[in-house]
Amino acid sequence: MQTNLAEFIKDTPQGDEAERILRKCTHCGFCLANCPTYRLLGDELDSPRGRIYQIKQVLEGAEPTDSIQLHLDRCLTCRACETTCPSGVEYGKLVDLGREVVEQHVPRAWRPRLLRGGLRWLMPRRSLFAALLGAGRAVRPLLPATLRAKVPPRRAPGPWPTTSRPRKVLMLEGCVQPAMAPPINPQTAALLDGLGLEVVRTPASVCCGAVSQHLGAPDEAREHIRRNIDAWWPQVEAGAEAVVVNASGCGAQVADYGRLMRNDPDYAERAARIAELCKDPVEILETHADALQPAADAPLRVAFQTPCTLQHGLGLNGRVEAILRKVGFEVVAVADGHICCGSAGTYSILQPALAEKLKRQKLDNLQANAPDVIATANIGCLTHLNEGASIPVRHWLELLSVPADDA
Repeated sequence: MQTNLAEFIKDTPQGDEAERILRKCTHCGFCLANCPTYRLLGDELDSPRGRIYQIKQVLEGAEPTDSIQLHLDRCLTCRACETTCPSGVEYGKLVDLGREVVEQHVPRAWRPRLLRGGLRWLMPRRSLFAALLGAGRAVRPLLPATLRAKVPPRRAPGPWPTTSRPRKVLMLEGCVQPAMAPPINPQTAALLDGLGLEVVRTPASVCCGAVSQHLGAPDEAREHIRRNIDAWWPQVEAGAEAVVVNASGCGAQVADYGRLMRNDPDYAERAARIAELCKDPVEILETHADALQPAADAPLRVAFQTPCTLQHGLGLNGRVEAILRKVGFEVVAVADGHICCGSAGTYSILQPALAEKLKRQKLDNLQANAPDVIATANIGCLTHLNEGASIPVRHWLELLSVPADDA
């Protein structure tokens, strides 16, 4: 694709990256069939190819419009198009830049502006989010059905391991996950402890930055990144082997820290190192599968929902299912496993109608072969699917344990 970038972005780091990405696109259209919004709406402006054209126009100097903003808003950033693309177009990077530029030039009405700003403000504030969710749980029976579905009942967390181990790792505990699904982080730590790895907790770590990044606020995202690097770096210098991220949406963001901070002279080198250390739990557990077993109360017939960030963002498709099968679970087939469930971070809140259609399609496919439980690897997917599932939805790590004599 030929480009002629406007002066405002030409010869800047962002412009150079955009031009490199745009020039790879050959207009082939292979991406259309795997784009969730194109499948639903049938409008090429709501496809990767159509959005690439719109972003290109803006970067070449065309006036951003409400229409362009709408079509970029409808993108889930699932990146299924990247997995499909034969030319290696890095669409996710381009759409983030497009949103940033459009956000700067197209004012929003006060309600969507307030909602988006509120999400960026509230979600990273772990304690405040937990307090508000707790209040919602207290009055949950009185809430309207649609709102009640978004307030999951509280589940008790398990105990955090207390054993000191020579080998240590860090873990991003997340901003909403500790309140939405309290068992996940302690269970992750317990599994790693059983394999001889101590999770060193870092209370000063914050949101990974993905919410701000994908809502057109990259400067805000970079501030979250700096705070996480500052929180983790003393432990990295002390020999921490990995930064374990058990929410794949956050993992895709942390794995991109090096690129996102490459122009920051104070943080670029450390950000690149953090990105190298970022590990999804599957990358650690798959080398220890022989030491794992099903948890005592875990149903053995499982449908695994592969989050977009795990398969398209991190490139780890199929590896969780392989562990589950090796450990002794029956993993049932799921049609259209590459298509997004509709959660996509804040998407289910900002685009509820599209998100609901995608959720219904995904649940139909997940439940078609009568599993006893749906497993996933991302808190957003888990919460979204739980709103409509007729069977439990759990993080896949909650289904596993390490025998006591291996701990």
